[in-house]
Amino acid sequence: MKKAANSIMTALSVRESLRALANPAKAAEMARFFKTGPGEYAEGDLFWGLTAPQVRALAKAARELPLDQAERLLEDPVHEARSCALVILVERFKKADAEGQSQIIELYLRRADRINNWDLVDISAAMLGWWLSGRDRSLLYRLAESPNLWEQRMAVVGTLPLIKAGDFTDILALSERLLTHRHDLMHKAVGWMLREVGKKDRSVLEAFLERHAQAMPRTSLRYAIERFPEEERKAWLRY
Repeated sequence: MKKAANSIMTALSVRESLRALANPAKAAEMARFFKTGPGEYAEGDLFWGLTAPQVRALAKAARELPLDQAERLLEDPVHEARSCALVILVERFKKADAEGQSQIIELYLRRADRINNWDLVDISAAMLGWWLSGRDRSLLYRLAESPNLWEQRMAVVGTLPLIKAGDFTDILALSERLLTHRHDLMHKAVGWMLREVGKKDRSVLEAFLERHAQAMPRTSLRYAIERFPEEERKAWLRY
């Protein structure tokens, strides 16, 4: 997306750049993949058929989009527009000062209703972990207790920066709380984060598994032990 020297970037201009790359055949595939049919978790969501690299490239070009315009883009009914808005927020967060980061987090949480599919959570929830480093973590537990599936997933995926920093307290506590969650998307998220714990400290992961492997959903367990040698994976699945 090229911007004239004195032009004002708006949600509409970003949207038009996204729409110019629409691929109807790809859009139909994505609608099926992201479960947009009647009764499915993303019922009614709309797609233009852009790839993730295309969205990221446009978001990079639009990273100076004002926050009020980013919010307008986040309100868009088209999935890729919301995805682009979130990538813009993440890129802005990385470069913002404390006040700017606070404004972005406030917007992110206030418009959590628009972060309504697993991929949208996964490209953006790291901001929560970055923001909460050195702060009170009660936000994660409030999100985990939300009746909204996507806010629950935010709580789990939001721990990734903390895990990478060697801080496992919150993901272990959240994993215990969500052990009996009914949705497969949460089983995958918990297992993914536990696998990340294992990358940093396998003994911590194994200690968690020794306490909970029998009760864990099989999806969570498979994700958690994905990097283990085959024979060890089989042993844990028989645990």
